[in-house]
Amino acid sequence: MSYELTARGIEHVVLERARIAQTWRGLWDSFRLVTPNWTMSLPGATYSGDDPEGFVPRDEIVQYLLRYASSFGAPVREGVGVDSLEHAPHGGFLLRTSAGDLQAATVVVSTGAYQRPHRPDVAAGFPPEVLAIDAEDYRNPATLPPGKVLVVGSGQTGCQISEELHESDREVFLACGRAPWLPRRVDGRDIVTWLNETTFFDTPLSALASPTARLGANLLVTGRRGGHDLHYRTLQSMGVHLLGHLAGVEGHRAYFADDLADSVAFGDARYADIRKLLTEQLPAKGIPAPQLADPAPFHTDPPRELDLTGVGVVIFTSGFRPDYTRWIRLPAFDAMGFPLTDDGASTVVPGLFFCGVHFLRKRKSAVLFGVGEDAAIVAQSIARHRSPRHTAPANS
Repeated sequence: MSYELTARGIEHVVLERARIAQTWRGLWDSFRLVTPNWTMSLPGATYSGDDPEGFVPRDEIVQYLLRYASSFGAPVREGVGVDSLEHAPHGGFLLRTSAGDLQAATVVVSTGAYQRPHRPDVAAGFPPEVLAIDAEDYRNPATLPPGKVLVVGSGQTGCQISEELHESDREVFLACGRAPWLPRRVDGRDIVTWLNETTFFDTPLSALASPTARLGANLLVTGRRGGHDLHYRTLQSMGVHLLGHLAGVEGHRAYFADDLADSVAFGDARYADIRKLLTEQLPAKGIPAPQLADPAPFHTDPPRELDLTGVGVVIFTSGFRPDYTRWIRLPAFDAMGFPLTDDGASTVVPGLFFCGVHFLRKRKSAVLFGVGEDAAIVAQSIARHRSPRHTAPANS
């Protein structure tokens, strides 16, 4: 966002509660980019390395973002947290920050897609002697107490952490939900590269089957060890215990729903949808479609309960929810907490904009290679309506 504002000569400041790239810094030690390196492309800084279909580690992503901010002198104020955003008494906006109050005619909220870790309601039932942490608190297997591990949530993060813990000789139980999956590579190309040849990443918010689909899991793949398949079948074959979703906790026993087969069927149905998309759209562009095999049979006979006596830690990887309403004192959000927008501009509060939101405009709105498109649209809107007397803070 700052790059686009700078390019248009719009005076602004970026407020960062911690440090540049803080969200990436907070990921676990072995994390690697899940999409191929070529997707590490922001406006004015497309990927230029020699391994476009590789997967860089966490710290290289951080360095890329630091170089990016430095390349155009992004006016970032680190260590400044925004505690609240509200209407100013005489027009515009008032931001109450850890460095004092600020006023602005225009505000861009760019706090990212991963804001408040979500735990199911039944999570409160775990006994206090069983350590319970969120994915953002996980660093590596050595930092966890001994014992079995229960991972609750089977999106990309849950599957990747489960694999790492299993490889460190921990007994891992994974409570599964619904998530799509695809092979990592097909016919010598990464699956994300194939999908980028279709309309997959340009799917608009309006095309989702329901509002809750906005919270759906991303494709199950991993960038570790050069990138490889990682989904329910691979986890089951390596020895991770797959369970239905967490249904309840009583004393030292956790209970799970009888829905693992349904979750597998959901993922297989999305696999079929994407295979159809590739088959229909690629030949029309003169590109032979890759051949995706039918899913292998899957055996489901999971236990319905787990004795927590030997469990050393429960890790919640059950996704994130919007957290805007905690600090933004404006009626700018829907019932799920997502901003009500049109091309990133609030449809309720003039002068308020958003960027980097899940499905702000399209599926790619919150990923590195897609956010620039939305940022350019928002910056253009600000350029048309801004007042030269005010700055336009971009909060990130």
